[in-house]
Amino acid sequence: MKPKLAAFPKCFMDQLCVDRTMTLFEWIELAATLGVDGLEFYSGFLEENDTFLYKAKAALEKHGLEMPMLCCSPDFTQPDPGLLEAEVEREKRMIAITAFFGGRFCRVLSGQRRPEVTREAGVAQVVRVIKSLLPFAEKHGVVLNMENHYKDNYWQYPEFAQKMDVFVEIVDRIDSPWFGVNYDPSNTILAGEDPLVLLDRVKHRVVSMHASDRYLKTGTIEDLRKEEDSVGYASRLSHGVVGKGMNDYDAIFSTLNQVGFNSWISIEDGMNGMEDLRESVRFLKTKIDLHFPG
Repeated sequence: MKPKLAAFPKCFMDQLCVDRTMTLFEWIELAATLGVDGLEFYSGFLEENDTFLYKAKAALEKHGLEMPMLCCSPDFTQPDPGLLEAEVEREKRMIAITAFFGGRFCRVLSGQRRPEVTREAGVAQVVRVIKSLLPFAEKHGVVLNMENHYKDNYWQYPEFAQKMDVFVEIVDRIDSPWFGVNYDPSNTILAGEDPLVLLDRVKHRVVSMHASDRYLKTGTIEDLRKEEDSVGYASRLSHGVVGKGMNDYDAIFSTLNQVGFNSWISIEDGMNGMEDLRESVRFLKTKIDLHFPG
């Protein structure tokens, strides 16, 4: 069975989450013209009331689209116990919403790389919290997929587990069929590391993927490092059309095929709107047909 394609509205995040100039239903109508199998939702553009959720589910069903993955950004390095518990309860709510839509995956992250949180303490807390969520995830039939992440759009600090060795240490310490990796090759590049090396280390744990390509509009990776603690993405960073950036999708898909990957690939495209997304869909469909002929 071939992997399925979903789309994520990276190009419309502020419109959907901040200034609310686009509704989720307008995005669904636009995305229905892309020729993908599903849409990945983000927790920030959902309203958590039944009327909204049922309406969103009906809008997807109208176009024969699935909601396979819910993109959440839990902050599990939060040092304040009360705030940490709120993050856990929020993630539980998102797991339940994933199940409501019939989704299979709900994203987890490590949290922000706060200066006062040591590696040892941060890893221990993240592992403990994710393990505590696994029975709840199993009850709802949802797999927690941890992404090798750069930074949530609305965070101050970058990802605690941005570097490969920290990410792999956390993943290796959680052994459960209800936990796996959401692989994003571009985020490895932003960490100054090789996405193919990371993939080789976690390929048997990959349960889903973000298909993205990144490029720097100005400067270097080192310039980007200096801006990591500013709120949100650095202005010099851009998502590009998939296939036109720094990633080797032939090598990535060949490796995934070798380990029997047949799950969801969700497109995180550039900031230039629908035509870029269409181009990314065309590129990825061609590469999927080539590397996953079954």
